[in-house]
Amino acid sequence: MLRFALLAAAPCLLLAAGVASAKPTVDAQLSKRGRAIAQQNCGRCHAVGAKGESANPKSPPFRLLARKYPLSNLEEALAEGIVVGHEGLEMPQFRLNPAQIDALLAYLRSIQK
Repeated sequence: MLRFALLAAAPCLLLAAGVASAKPTVDAQLSKRGRAIAQQNCGRCHAVGAKGESANPKSPPFRLLARKYPLSNLEEALAEGIVVGHEGLEMPQFRLNPAQIDALLAYLRSIQK
């Protein structure tokens, strides 16, 4: 009876293991897309990586954003278009679609210190 239970459970365990191993790949791909979005839209002023200084000293490095702002609060601002200046330098206005927002937030979460 125990042997039968183990054999019956084996496909479920294999499926669960496959899903678990696929998740990091999905997260890595999402984060990679988020990094590209950050570089394209924000990289001229902000340090968008896990290291480095911002080109504009008034623009916080992305790896430190969670110290000042809850990252979850950025979702609405990214959808509506962030309109902020960094003492003389205007941020470019852009709006992101939901998939881009998810990717950017995944990337931001991955680099917070």
